[in-house]
Amino acid sequence: MLAKLVAFDTVSHKSNLPLIAFVEDYLAGWGVSSVRIPNAEGDKAALFATLGPQDKGGILLSGHTDVVPVEGQAWSSDPFTLHVADGKAYGRGAVDMKGFIALALALVPDFLAADLKTPIHLFFSYDEEVTCLGVVDGIARMGKDLPKPRAVIVGEPTMLELADAHKGIRTFFTTVTGAAAHSSKPHLGASAVHGGIRLSAGLVSLADEREAETDASGRYDPPYDTVHVGKFHGGIARNILADRCDLSWEVRTLPDSDPEYVPGRFAALSQEVLARMQKTAPTAKIETVMSSDVPGLAPDPGSEAETLVMRLAERNRTIAVAYATEAGHFQLAGLPTIVCGPGSIDQAHQPDEYITLEQFAAGEAFMRKLLAECRGQDSAAPSLRA
Repeated sequence: MLAKLVAFDTVSHKSNLPLIAFVEDYLAGWGVSSVRIPNAEGDKAALFATLGPQDKGGILLSGHTDVVPVEGQAWSSDPFTLHVADGKAYGRGAVDMKGFIALALALVPDFLAADLKTPIHLFFSYDEEVTCLGVVDGIARMGKDLPKPRAVIVGEPTMLELADAHKGIRTFFTTVTGAAAHSSKPHLGASAVHGGIRLSAGLVSLADEREAETDASGRYDPPYDTVHVGKFHGGIARNILADRCDLSWEVRTLPDSDPEYVPGRFAALSQEVLARMQKTAPTAKIETVMSSDVPGLAPDPGSEAETLVMRLAERNRTIAVAYATEAGHFQLAGLPTIVCGPGSIDQAHQPDEYITLEQFAAGEAFMRKLLAECRGQDSAAPSLRA
């Protein structure tokens, strides 16, 4: 199953519909109906399916179908052909996170054969790697025309540790529009690059300010909100005042931080910079759009998701992770959520991405314990192959 999923090139800027159609057909072959949840453009979709009784809360297994690009990476083999060697299964998405999805799908016959008292829901999304918005429409329908689970397991690679916390992230794109003029007469125009530099300097100052506000729990690395300018581009020549400058920047906030603080301060700074530019260029503009908004995941000690997954993974503690996931969207909707899946995040997004067969087997054991939990019986069963 993992080989079949890896073979679909579902890099985020491409359609995932061929993979979704494959999963639909696979589930239909086992008599399982599914609900396709398309995006506005109709070129991508999420998929929801229920195994077991339809009238109870159940446990939701969530995974994203999209993967990061392979261009510019030195792969030793075709990234979209699963290659197994030295106890590892190589391929784009093998660990992040088609391995988790493959396990859930491969166990569908076992889930169906078990007399499940508690349903197991499958929810496969899109665009996690770029915006995390591929789950939003589906979540909005849970409790309406889709079942509302009582606990959610987001299967990102955590080495089957329980992650109950991560930062939120907002990404922004700012365009500064100035007025071109010869650099010998700057009073006849307004440099968009100078405006962009002032905005970037303000963001760096905000980064320094947030670094001083550390989280005392010691769970986050680093233990403070971060502000980062990742791209800066503007100008066409040394002796011309630039008429345009673009900034791409982000804010990563602790779960209990105010996500509006840095954007609010940046908006105020933008007004100050714009006023200065418009003294010599009345048509100058500064426009900022938020390109993604991923809520953080806050610890929820004793939640049903935490209690359940501690039993399944045989753990007695939780961790915080540095990366963002779709889990915050589920929690924001009032659904108890834990991030827990096989494999290491250290192998994600890398050339020769892989999941160890040992971790894949551990993920299978985790799934079988979930099956046993949902039917109240022993989880012993033959193992799967990648």
